[in-house]
Amino acid sequence: MRRLLTAVLLVAASAAALSGCALPDNSSPRTIIALLLPDKKTARYETFDRPVFEKRIAELGDAQVLYTNADQDAARQQQQAESALAAGAAVLVLDPVDGRAAASILAAATAEGVPVISYDRMIIGGGKPAYYVSFDNERVGELQAEALVAGLEKEGRSDGGILMVHGAPTDSNAAQFRDGARRVIAAAGLRVLAEYDTPDWSPDKAQAWVSGQLAQYGDEVAAVYAANDGTASGAIAALRAADVSPFPIVTGQDAELTALQRIVEGDQYMTVYKAIRTQATIAADVAVQLAAGDKPAGDTTIDGIPATLLTPVAVTVDNIASTVVADGFWTIADICTPTYAEACAAAGLE
Repeated sequence: MRRLLTAVLLVAASAAALSGCALPDNSSPRTIIALLLPDKKTARYETFDRPVFEKRIAELGDAQVLYTNADQDAARQQQQAESALAAGAAVLVLDPVDGRAAASILAAATAEGVPVISYDRMIIGGGKPAYYVSFDNERVGELQAEALVAGLEKEGRSDGGILMVHGAPTDSNAAQFRDGARRVIAAAGLRVLAEYDTPDWSPDKAQAWVSGQLAQYGDEVAAVYAANDGTASGAIAALRAADVSPFPIVTGQDAELTALQRIVEGDQYMTVYKAIRTQATIAADVAVQLAAGDKPAGDTTIDGIPATLLTPVAVTVDNIASTVVADGFWTIADICTPTYAEACAAAGLE
């Protein structure tokens, strides 16, 4: 019997490793809340979303977080969700790799009476999640484009061309960013040279595409609308390799530390700060309420789904101190390492 029990535990541990799941501690009947995040290429998920969510759950009681990351693989996320349900998860907090593919996860959870929180990205089809917590995503695109338009006007380069590097076509938020940005750019009468949907939000793929466009358009490129800081990093690498001058205006999103350092140094024009700590905390609060059988009302509704939509903020070199630093998202010490000390001093960040 002892050998049989050992064999069973080994098989279970192996299955968990294959699925990317961390096995819950079954020594006590703790409530299991599953957090399923979509990728590791976007720095925010491992830096902020996961640790803040786990910390808040721990503060609220004796629930246990079962964490997985799909690494941009929708099929893997499906397997991870199935494993979480099999492990007895009371709630799924799901940030889908593919909003449409995740409909099958929602349907499976609903069939078992397990509520699903659609986290950051909306699940498309397959019924309705119990809650949605995100940001005003069209406003994100508008903020990016408004900064781009203002930057070009300030530099007297409004007649230049724009490359638009959008997010992953499987990400429902990416379409909203794109729609908001397009609306502002069209209203300003600016010239878009080419657009690209970046598979997996991959910086490498963004870099390769921008490099190809630079070979075609060269110095016509006055700005690059990049949907997040990762694609911005790829675009900037391509621009530097091509020695484009004057250097184009580049947008971003997520207020990643490296993006803020690029902004201080002058390579990236702006990013969008989103209060991820607040988002993750709200998701944890709602998850605990749902696990207890409550039905949170939300601040608003989206297609009949109770929801919280947080407000994004544009960040340029002029307001780093009053936004991400004042909010405790990053410190000046984080941003202004010795490599960036001189640029920080010039920007008044000391």
